[in-house]
Amino acid sequence: MAKPPLSALQAFVLAAQQRNLSRAAQRLNLTVSALSHQIRALEARLQQTLFVRGPRGVSLTADGERLLDAVEHPLAAIERALQPPRQSRAGALSISMMPTVASGWLVPRLPRFVARHPELELHLHSGVGLVDFAKEPVDAALRFGPGIWPGLDAIHLFHEWITPVASPLLLKRRSRSPAPAELARWPLLGDPGDWWADWFREFGGQPPKRYVANFGDTETLHRAALEGLGVALGRMTLVKPHIDAGRLVALVPERLRAEWSHYLVYPPRSATHAGVAAFRAWLLEEAAEHTAATASAAVKPRARRRPR
Repeated sequence: MAKPPLSALQAFVLAAQQRNLSRAAQRLNLTVSALSHQIRALEARLQQTLFVRGPRGVSLTADGERLLDAVEHPLAAIERALQPPRQSRAGALSISMMPTVASGWLVPRLPRFVARHPELELHLHSGVGLVDFAKEPVDAALRFGPGIWPGLDAIHLFHEWITPVASPLLLKRRSRSPAPAELARWPLLGDPGDWWADWFREFGGQPPKRYVANFGDTETLHRAALEGLGVALGRMTLVKPHIDAGRLVALVPERLRAEWSHYLVYPPRSATHAGVAAFRAWLLEEAAEHTAATASAAVKPRARRRPR
């Protein structure tokens, strides 16, 4: 049997510790649907039921208790071993972010920041979990969320917009682009965030009875669309470079605004950090430019589901 993926074990441990899938999903910056998918996949791989779902949360089965005893402390030791050394020099700036935001949005823009501030030594850390500023050597973080993190300053950067995208390969197999309400007759890719129901509610039509495929993370969903598997509801932050390069096509002009937005967050100790101040000023400029470039022709209500 292949080894279970480390991310699935990490999701299991956090869900077991929280005894609540919603809280665990928020800590991991995932939707409850995506977290449940990881746990179900782990249960299928192990051929064991790990949780019992109840009205107030989840509880571990006997198999779940045994797995938690076996993996909780080793996983904690791995996380401690992989933590970067604490940076104490004034010329160093440590930033945490989601991998998708790092590769799809920030990194292509970083040369402009480095050219403006060559004196700063950047340390970029990507991960799906929320950073613990009290324990980790991180000065600030880019996060996608509701905008409220107790004890932290949160600077709003920009909204996230969602729109159907597809590969030119898929469009060649169709005679014309669809109207928003016609999308249900196209091959659709499901999850993450369960946005399709909100899309059809706002723009008309009915969700399909089944999707071509369902995905547990945004990056894989976008990759499937790039390969021509079907139509994805793409996050403009991440798909705009593909649209500009002709690798993806926005099928309709309509866009839906996600409930969550992008923020720069940092603890009080970073408020006087010169590197954080420089990064914040530059980031707000880039965010304003991004907002102008991705402005929607018609503003629609926010999506009711939480994306990841």
